[in-house]
Amino acid sequence: MDVLEKGFSQPTDRIKALRNAIYDATPTVEADRAELITASYKETEGMPIVIRRAKAVEKILNEIPIAIRDNDLIAGVLTVSVHGCQIYPEYSYDWVEKEFDTMATRMADPFAIPKDTAKRLHEVFQYWPGKTTSELATSYMSQPCLDAQANGIFTVGNYYFNGIGHVCVDYGKVLQKGFAGIIQEAEEAKANLTPLDPESIKKQQFYDAVIISYRAAIQYANRYADLCSQLAAKESNAARKAELTQIAANCRQVPEHPATTWWQACQSFWFVQLILQIESSGHSISPGRFDQYMYPFLAADTNISHDFAQELLDNIWIKFNDLNKTRDDVSDQAFAGYALFQNIQCGGQNEDGIDVTNPLSYMMIDAGAHVAMAAPSFSIRYWNKTPDEFLYRACELVRLGYGYPAMYNDEVIIPALENRGINLKDARNYCIIGCVEPQVPHKTDGWHDAAFFNIAKVLDVTLHNGRSGKTQLGPKTGEMKDFQNLGSLMVAYKKQMSYFVRLLAEADNCVDFAHMERCPLPFESAMVDDCIGRGKSVQEGGAIYNFTGPQAFGVADNGDSFAAIQKHVFENKEVTMAQLAEAMDHNFGYDDATGKIQQWFGTGGGQCCSSDANMDERQIYEAVKRILSANGNIDIDQLQRDLKTGTENCAAPASTGDTAQYQNIKRIMENTTWFGNDDDFVDQITREAGQIYAREVEKYKNPRGGQFQAGCYPVSANVLFGKDVAPLPDGRLAWTPLADGVSPRAGCDTNGPTAAAMSVAKLGHEIFSNGTLYNQKFSPSALAGDDGLKRFEAMCRAYFENKGMHVQFNVIDRATLLDAQQHPENHKDLVVRVAGYSAQFISLAKEVQDNIISRTEHTF
Repeated sequence: MDVLEKGFSQPTDRIKALRNAIYDATPTVEADRAELITASYKETEGMPIVIRRAKAVEKILNEIPIAIRDNDLIAGVLTVSVHGCQIYPEYSYDWVEKEFDTMATRMADPFAIPKDTAKRLHEVFQYWPGKTTSELATSYMSQPCLDAQANGIFTVGNYYFNGIGHVCVDYGKVLQKGFAGIIQEAEEAKANLTPLDPESIKKQQFYDAVIISYRAAIQYANRYADLCSQLAAKESNAARKAELTQIAANCRQVPEHPATTWWQACQSFWFVQLILQIESSGHSISPGRFDQYMYPFLAADTNISHDFAQELLDNIWIKFNDLNKTRDDVSDQAFAGYALFQNIQCGGQNEDGIDVTNPLSYMMIDAGAHVAMAAPSFSIRYWNKTPDEFLYRACELVRLGYGYPAMYNDEVIIPALENRGINLKDARNYCIIGCVEPQVPHKTDGWHDAAFFNIAKVLDVTLHNGRSGKTQLGPKTGEMKDFQNLGSLMVAYKKQMSYFVRLLAEADNCVDFAHMERCPLPFESAMVDDCIGRGKSVQEGGAIYNFTGPQAFGVADNGDSFAAIQKHVFENKEVTMAQLAEAMDHNFGYDDATGKIQQWFGTGGGQCCSSDANMDERQIYEAVKRILSANGNIDIDQLQRDLKTGTENCAAPASTGDTAQYQNIKRIMENTTWFGNDDDFVDQITREAGQIYAREVEKYKNPRGGQFQAGCYPVSANVLFGKDVAPLPDGRLAWTPLADGVSPRAGCDTNGPTAAAMSVAKLGHEIFSNGTLYNQKFSPSALAGDDGLKRFEAMCRAYFENKGMHVQFNVIDRATLLDAQQHPENHKDLVVRVAGYSAQFISLAKEVQDNIISRTEHTF
């Protein structure tokens, strides 16, 4: 069978119209959920918290405004406005009020807040002081823990101020049993309680909360059925009238009862996805192995055409993009792109080790091509029995340039999960949550994405004897000038890492306790094993597998820094540690527009540029390096433009000291073979730099009876948290972006894509069982035609055969990205891969756009 160059069909006009409606929408905040939960909490003062949560869900589902989008075939929206969001004050609220006047114009993910909405929210917020999860979590944290967060070592902002999410519930259970079946299961468990068990008191409350929540969810679906019937009665177009009538019938059948058709299965699935989002503000509510639990309903529906079945699937893809949420300004910079991280997979093996790629797997690839939007986060599973046709088809979708599907390696992930105590059958059935995090579907509370941990900042602190600027943040482990060899520096680094990881675990567990005490989720919990069996919510430890997964970034920065020190200081003796320290404290002689270098070290930056009309060596060097890092060859016109821009943007000299010497030290340190070029020396140092973090993390336990496990992925926090990191020994200037995930630093992987992939594969991904993230960027011409597709597929297989865990791709040229920055109105449909998710390029903050542009553009 010819599996190459099949191409993709066009989406239907309906799908195009739904997609354009989202692109044309202005994301807007709505106040309805916030008002309703506040009213409910006032009504239920004094009741057990799990009952209060259920009553709140009941009130919201009974009273929140509902709507049917024009052209929609699947009912259910989070907001009346397209691509809008609700507010969840039970987690945090004060940042919303502070941003009433700025949220519409902020750097990342702006939202409109109409004045009447702001007024309504202001009234709501009067109730919440002292009652939120974030305030409770803060009260539990020690001052050193808070100081570490304030100084950019780590942040738990994701769960600190929002719901948790990061779960894959049992969608298949709902499809097969319906909500009525879950209610029956809770009622039977409640009836079997014995008064001899002291825990039966709380278990009864949990079962009552489940029953309340699911009865309300059934009524919510019936509200949509009534609305569709009303719209159908007024509809003059016969075709649309029939659609609305059928949607109404579907909503009366599901999710209360089992699905009997493909259309009903799609509708039932969507109600679960939507209500999970309504119950809490958690992101990364991930559908998981969609092709496995949904395919039986497609196969059994002999009355549906392939084209209509595909259109229904495409409609679900669109609806993932309609969901939205807002975070505080700083967090939105770390999650730039209106991302909800709803990860959905296809392919891979089943619990018996048999490949289960099926026709729906291929339809999901087609849906990604048809919809061509940022959501869902689409992934495939790979192993050595993956069909050639499936992998080629996935590669063909990749080269369309939307940044998906991401690819995951069964041969690494399954052993990694087994090493965490998960049995083989469950490990084989893993899915991906959020960005890149593996877990066993509907059996796991993984608390993935539990914190961003900045290991580059830990190195920065280590090199300054435990200080962040002038603040003594960590233990004193030695001044930089006194380290006599790399081994002694690594000892200090490990001590600092141990200290800060302990504070990280403290912070995560404080937030964990806060959610357990104030925001249990009975609707979610009833679809996670074995919460009903144990009579407790997910937040109280009801899941079979419990983890906490904080992720690191800055691995390549630290590895490259250690390698540069070893080569140029301790081996070649070109620079002393004292000289390097002085150069770093002067930002290697370069200007620091922020003034922080002066504040931190009592020094200035260096001379920014020559006042002379002639270009100096440094300017030419930096301009050439920028161009080479982007596309690997010199364009004279581009060089001249870069030099001109560099001259225009320079500031006045602001330093003392020997600027030329500091810049020369930078050049010496940069004359290193960096991580990303298949060099064993630097690759092994980089491996150790990351694994020191991972080994510290796994020492800790969480309040739900589970273990901490490390991940290595940044979302887009490598840009945001680079602003907290002073100059590093690899020549990186102060406050600039860090490497993303396990990827090489931008522009440093100069030996081609295969060499870069081989470096990444050496990191020992099994220890990062919470997931790793590897980004590659290709020139579109590199993947063109049959030959390009074959080379690309072969590189993916080679990476996985060498034990890489994950990889994802941008296939786009620099010129297109630059034009999109200059003319965003012409590129509203440009979707790129940011980190573990794709996003509309023009919606990203410029500094995140710049970081994507700066990534090495590979060719074969």
